[in-house]
Amino acid sequence: MLCKKFHRYSFQLLSFVRYQTNISKDNQNSKPSIEKKIYDQHLSNITVTSFYCQTAIEQFALKQSTRLSPLTMMYIGKTDDGRHLLRSAQYLHNDLPIRFAHRINDFRNLPFVVACNPLLLELHERFIKIFHTLHSFPPIKTLEHEKLFTELLQNTLNCTSDTLPLLAEGFRKSKQHIKQEMFVRNFLDRALASRLAIKMLIENHIELRKDKPNHIGIICMSFSPKKLIEASAEYAQEVCRATYGIAPDITIDGHVNSSFPYITMPLSYIVPEMLKNAFRATVEHHKNSDKKLPNVGVTISVNEDELLLRVRDRGGGMPGSLLDKIYDYHFSSSNLSNESPSLSYTDFDNYLYDQLTTRNIQHRMSGYGFGVPTSRAYCEYLNGSLTFETMYGIGTDVYIRLGLLTSENRIVRL
Repeated sequence: MLCKKFHRYSFQLLSFVRYQTNISKDNQNSKPSIEKKIYDQHLSNITVTSFYCQTAIEQFALKQSTRLSPLTMMYIGKTDDGRHLLRSAQYLHNDLPIRFAHRINDFRNLPFVVACNPLLLELHERFIKIFHTLHSFPPIKTLEHEKLFTELLQNTLNCTSDTLPLLAEGFRKSKQHIKQEMFVRNFLDRALASRLAIKMLIENHIELRKDKPNHIGIICMSFSPKKLIEASAEYAQEVCRATYGIAPDITIDGHVNSSFPYITMPLSYIVPEMLKNAFRATVEHHKNSDKKLPNVGVTISVNEDELLLRVRDRGGGMPGSLLDKIYDYHFSSSNLSNESPSLSYTDFDNYLYDQLTTRNIQHRMSGYGFGVPTSRAYCEYLNGSLTFETMYGIGTDVYIRLGLLTSENRIVRL
């Protein structure tokens, strides 16, 4: 449905361009403008049959995408004449088709019976349509072109907002047919990391059009880890209380006053996921105790090269047999017990429920085991890591490491 709306909007948008560029009735006999010719050609190219032309996809899949560093994005900044918007749009116009071609190529290489799953097939076809819509957009030479391209980017975001739940459900239903777990893990790592990168790049361009204090695009120039942790904890506590009727408190220590340039989006997913796991473990481990629940602690450490967050709970820890499986997609410790439901899965972003909840699937996503492996994929893509240290019978420490945007030793690229 989202995909149909996306392409219907694309047709409407281009039809509107044709209308806007129509000459007045007094000059109907004059030659059409060059812009009108460009957009008429674009409209004629967006046909159903063009979606099944594979040559362009094959050619673009052989190209390498250009991964920008956020540091470069900061240095480019903004210009009064809007040239920064043109440069950004031109970069996305060239690069996004390559990234979508890579994802399409990955779908083609899936085992046949897995690729035929209806949900994965829906994603595959959707990416093909998005590729052709972006690829056939005419060269961006003016700010008016950039404005129209930005509207197309916004609808691309809307069309891909449910990528993660479709992947989760599609692979869950195909799990019995999967023989090579590592092959699928690598596929999902690439798909989720690409999803994050595309979302960040598009939202950065959209945010560049806004005059947001202390921001350059999506980069917050004075990001506060403490504030993000507090907001994430508030969200996780709400979910925990809705599920169990109770939630532990949280303590924050370390470099609590630190601030630096950073992109909040990946941490806005990772931190709530780790807190939800810590809260659930704490509540379930102490469910028969009359004492107050032990606090969940978060320690902040910042140096020249990295941000390190430690999430510590006293939720009983994990045996070694489970520790080896927590990075596996679809593994969830909540599946080991039916005594109580797990915390619902939601893609927490900008302190609000993501578009996932618009499909009314947050309870259905419960216990699907995508939180930890997705967080790990995000950390590794951003030149970091996600590791666990556990003491069975006591609790678990989770270490979130991410390279700083200003680091010269751990360069982050999107």
